[in-house]
Amino acid sequence: MRKKINLRTLLMGGLFTLSFFALILRTFWIQYVDNTEIMAKATNTWERSDAINPKRGDITDRNGNLLAYQGKAYTVIARLKPYPNDEKNKNFVADPEMTAAKLAPILNMSQEKIMERLTKNSKQVELRPGGWKIPKETADKIKELNLPGIGLYEESRRYYPSGAFAAHVIGYTNLEGEAKMGIESMFDGQMKGEKGSFTFKKDAHGNQLPDGVESYKPAKDGNRVVLTIDHQIQSYIEDALNQTTAKYKMEGVSVVVADPNTGQILGMGTRPTFNPNAPTDIKKFYNPVIAENFEPGSTFKIATLAAAIEEKKFNPNADYMSGTYTGVPGEPIRDHNRGIGWGRISYREGVKRSSNIAFVLLGYKMLGQEKLFSYLEKFGFGQKTGIDLPGEAKGSFNPKRKYYPRDVASITFGQGVSVTAIQQVAAVGAIANGGKLMKPYIVKEIRDAKTNQVIQENKPQMVRRVVSEETAKQTRDLLGAVVNEKNGTGQPFALPGYQVAGKTGTAQVAEKGRYVAGKYINSFIGFAPKDNPKLLIFVVVDQPHIDVPSAGGKIVAAPIFKSVMERSLHYLKLSPDKTDEKIVEVAKDESTSMPDLAGKTVTEGKQALREAGLTAQVLGSGKTVVGQYPQATARLTKGTNVYILTSKEGVKMPDLQGKTLREVMELSSLLGIQAPGIIGEGYVINQSIQPGTMLKKGDKLAVTLAPKSEVPTPDSEKESKKSEDKEKTKRKTEN
Repeated sequence: MRKKINLRTLLMGGLFTLSFFALILRTFWIQYVDNTEIMAKATNTWERSDAINPKRGDITDRNGNLLAYQGKAYTVIARLKPYPNDEKNKNFVADPEMTAAKLAPILNMSQEKIMERLTKNSKQVELRPGGWKIPKETADKIKELNLPGIGLYEESRRYYPSGAFAAHVIGYTNLEGEAKMGIESMFDGQMKGEKGSFTFKKDAHGNQLPDGVESYKPAKDGNRVVLTIDHQIQSYIEDALNQTTAKYKMEGVSVVVADPNTGQILGMGTRPTFNPNAPTDIKKFYNPVIAENFEPGSTFKIATLAAAIEEKKFNPNADYMSGTYTGVPGEPIRDHNRGIGWGRISYREGVKRSSNIAFVLLGYKMLGQEKLFSYLEKFGFGQKTGIDLPGEAKGSFNPKRKYYPRDVASITFGQGVSVTAIQQVAAVGAIANGGKLMKPYIVKEIRDAKTNQVIQENKPQMVRRVVSEETAKQTRDLLGAVVNEKNGTGQPFALPGYQVAGKTGTAQVAEKGRYVAGKYINSFIGFAPKDNPKLLIFVVVDQPHIDVPSAGGKIVAAPIFKSVMERSLHYLKLSPDKTDEKIVEVAKDESTSMPDLAGKTVTEGKQALREAGLTAQVLGSGKTVVGQYPQATARLTKGTNVYILTSKEGVKMPDLQGKTLREVMELSSLLGIQAPGIIGEGYVINQSIQPGTMLKKGDKLAVTLAPKSEVPTPDSEKESKKSEDKEKTKRKTEN
């Protein structure tokens, strides 16, 4: 018995000893052999790491108006199967057909496409593409449906509040967050910011434990890019382009507005355009103003003229025989009126009439190739301007290549050479500002998103002096004669009361090395006021589909130029002096910001406006402000009259005389009426609903617009009334 007990004791002791050693061995193995893999699994069980996405920086105009911002978006998610082990939870798509039918019109997707997503063998799907990163308005419509299994996941996306407004300048980011075109692409590194991260401990259900954060690195939001563009001037461009493209068909049209003294771009627009909020209809994935080469035609003569004046080769009173020139090999060079010319005329007259022969004599014969080309280089042709936009081209001019004599002669009047619109703006800007070639730029500054401190500022940069101030002045005077004197080709571009200087351009389109009959690029580049230019505008019309294509400058370009120039001069408070036709610059009033009046009483609203230096016109008889125009934070000039809406009913029609189309549309929206009848362009001279008329729901407004010079002043209205009264009295007497 004792032996059995000892044997059993020994056996049990041995088993315990072996187990102990096995446990030690396993512990050693786990800690030193399999530790990496096991620690990774453990960490995955109790720790979670997430990236924190930064907010992409805004893009604003020079006055702080938002042009692009990062905002909330929502993605539609469909749960296709019930939750496991939870029979009570019915929140899944039980009726795919009904669900697809209700979602299709909201998501702009076909019912079949949604059905395809809803019948997948999956627990959950996103309803792309229509339900991917949709705006809040669309998300709210889906919420109202209260469809089983349909949910929304909050994300963010890029918004462009003004739609196609300066689209080729701003560019866009797609729903994947990739920057495409324009400022978005050029300054992507500045705006995208830096990702952050955090790590925390969690329980078995995935919930964060108290004090479980182990590491945290905040995201750095992207910087704000402030453009030199002025929202108001850009709106004038957009209005003019919209009206023109509604009236005429063409391959394309572009407008640039610049400050010739600084090189700042105040506005830039082009057609065809696209909506960056839904960039599916882009016809040109580049900015034509920056990247499109074209033959400039006669606008190029400005450089030849300035060079001849600088070299003392131009005598305005000397005469020459216009019509044809046979001083180069090959066919004679002809004036634009089929070589008929105007007989023997002075060079000054030749400039006014845009005589090709005058410029061949000045550039080819008097200056010679070497001297002419040196000036064209100084003006920046054949080189990129360096503007802060992507994809800039540099034109075809290359002084180092071999040119035949006829090529040189043709270049003097803008044929056989290609340029970009931005090159022309910079070159002619040098004439406008007194002879200095300024580097054009469109980004004013970059600001820190958190502190709003300026971290990068662009300032005017002179590239070189091209001609003397005296030469620039003489050239400006001649360009003024082109627009304002008899026989000047630029007469259709004249503005009453303003001294505009500029030059027209008409160039045949070349295809496969040959000029195509009936296809033209029409352009005009001009600045005002002539003796102290504040604005330079270039309009380029590509192949207008009109009865006389060569007349596209007069028919298509002139209304665009005059509308944008006149409205912009008025906006900048540059008023015409009607006594001696000199331009008088009115001192700018101190600017102010439109306060937010929502929810305030009328008395409080008026007080807030008085403190901001604004005057108010109250619409309606309510006691509380329910709407306002302009919107809060808009930059205004002190003394501006603004509107306060106090009720939706019992509102009288305000006087719209002198208002712009944009103001009419925004006031109509405020008043809850439609304005489908728009005639003309410029400023309101007549309205279908007379001032003081009580407005009713469904009222439709029609307005007639005309250039500022045709808007009647209060004095002229009084005189007109007196004349009518006299005429009535006369008729009564005769009767």
